[in-house]
This record gives sequence, structure tokens and C-alpha cells, in this order.
Amino acid sequence: MTDINTVIVVGRLTRDAELKYTTTGTAVSHLSIAVNRSRKTGDQWTDEVSYFDVTLWGKSAESLQQYLIKGKQIAVEGELRQERWEKDGQKQSKVTINARNLQLLGGGSGGGGTGRPPQKQTGGYSPEASSEEGADYHEKFEDDIPF
Repeated sequence: MTDINTVIVVGRLTRDAELKYTTTGTAVSHLSIAVNRSRKTGDQWTDEVSYFDVTLWGKSAESLQQYLIKGKQIAVEGELRQERWEKDGQKQSKVTINARNLQLLGGGSGGGGTGRPPQKQTGGYSPEASSEEGADYHEKFEDDIPF
């Protein structure tokens, strides 16, 4: 069996995406997302955040650039890549997500962006279209799941 390297994360952009081009003219966008998680420790809920660097390539990088602004919620499906380099004689490494698919989700920018006007969202997730109106999927439950 071959190895599997697939990851799916949903989070919010921590900064506006940065679009660059390789020497061969391929578009590459660098972005960073924050993924929040709540967990119960004893009687208290604690929030934890993980930050992930994401790389998006080609036409997707170019066409989505104007929408990838700080605070925007996105879903990313891709593979993990370990980048390695040497700095001042010390070996360094970092795990990043190489995006295969990126989807814009509900919610607007959290402020701080580049001053671009808000764009009308077409397609994708729409909170108004939810089949369970008023459902709170971020609800904190009192009891732990018994399994």
C-alpha cells in the first residue's frame, strides 16, 4: 500500500495572501491560517490555536488572490511538505501545507486587510442556506463523549 499524505483544515487567514511568480512565470501564493480548537481540561474550557503556512499554485493562486484577505475563513485540502534549510550552520525545518484545493467559506474579513472593497461571494458555503437554522456547531458540551 502506498503512503497517504492528505490534510484538510478550516481556519482563518492571519494576513493577506502574498502573490509572487517563479522564474518560469508560475504564480505562487503564500498564506497563513489559524485553526482554533476548544478542549475541556477539568471543569474549564481552553482554546488552543495552531498556525499553518499554506502554498497555493498556478491559476488558483491568481484567481483567488483578491479574496484571500486577513480574517477570511477558508478550507484547504492538500498535502504536508517538510521544507529543510540551513541557517548559521544550524539545520532548520518547517512543515507547510501544499494546497490542492482551497475553498472560500462564510464570514468576512476580520479587519486589517488591504482596504479592498468587500466582494460578493458566489457559490460555496452560505450560512443563510443552512438546513438547521440557528444551529451552533461551536457549542461547548458539559460532558465528555463516553467513547
